[in-house]
Amino acid sequence: MKRNEFRFFHRLRVRWAEVDMQKIVFNAHYLMYFDTAVADYWRALALPYEEAMHQLDGDLYVKKATVEFNASARMDDMLDVGLRCGRIGNSSMAFQGAIFRGEQLLITCELVYVFADPATQTSRPVPQALRAILTGFEAGEPVVEVRTGRWADLGKDASAIRTSVFVEEQRIPAEMEWDEADEDAVHAVAYNRLGQPVATGRLLQARPGEAKVGRMAVHQVLRGSGLGRQVLQALSDAAAAHGDTRVVLHAQRTAEDFYRRLGFQPQGEPFDEAGIPHIEMSAPLPLQAR
Repeated sequence: MKRNEFRFFHRLRVRWAEVDMQKIVFNAHYLMYFDTAVADYWRALALPYEEAMHQLDGDLYVKKATVEFNASARMDDMLDVGLRCGRIGNSSMAFQGAIFRGEQLLITCELVYVFADPATQTSRPVPQALRAILTGFEAGEPVVEVRTGRWADLGKDASAIRTSVFVEEQRIPAEMEWDEADEDAVHAVAYNRLGQPVATGRLLQARPGEAKVGRMAVHQVLRGSGLGRQVLQALSDAAAAHGDTRVVLHAQRTAEDFYRRLGFQPQGEPFDEAGIPHIEMSAPLPLQAR
C-alpha cells in the first residue's frame, strides 16, 4: 500500500504507555491505532456516529480484524494512519488500513464490519444512504452541504444545534440564547449526507460595510473536521455579496486560534459574554485563510 491510495489519514504520536522496554510499540496497540482512526473516519464523513446509526436503524459490528507487521513504530514517532473503505457487500463492509512513518509503510490492516440490528445483532443490508456516503467520500465528493437562508427556512435546524451546544453543553441560559435578531439575520446550516444538521452560524449587519458573524456552533462530536470553517466561509461570502468589506465577531477565547487561521485579528480587550471569556476579532473580505 502507498500513501496516495488513501484520501483519509489520522495523525498520532506514539506515547510512552504504548511502548516496551526497547521503546517499540506493543503489537496490540496497532489495533487501537486503527480503531481510533475509524472513529475519526466517521468524523471526516460528517457523521456523528451514534445519531447516524440510529437514523440508519442499525449498527456496525466487527467481524474480522487482521494485522500484518512490516516494521515497528517507536517512542515519539509521528504516525499517519490511512484508512479507506475498499468494499461494500450486502451486509458487510471491508476497510483497509495502513500505518506510515513518513513514506515508510509499517503496518497494514483489514477490518471487516457487519451492519446489523442492534437489538438482535442479526445482519441487515447496508443501507443505500450509507453506501452512497462511503463510496462518495472515497471518490472525493463533499460530505456536507451548507445552506444559507432566513430563520423561517433554517431556524428549526439551527435552533437544534444551538440548543445542544450553547444551552445544554455550555450552560448558557436559554433566555440569553434567543433574540429578535434571528428574524433579520442570514443563517447558515451545514447538513451531512443523511440530511442531519451539524453546524450553524448567523450573519447580521453591524454597521454600513461591516457584517457581524455570531452564534457559530458545531456538533460536539464533529469539531475539528472543518465544518466551522465552511459555515464561516458561507456567511462571509453572503456578506461580501451584500457589499460588505469587513466582518467582525465575538470569539470565545478557546476558539481564537481557529479564527486567526482564517485571517481574523483581535481588537480591543477581552471581555465576558454569558459568563464565557470572549474577544472581538475582525477580518477583511474576502477571507484569506492561512
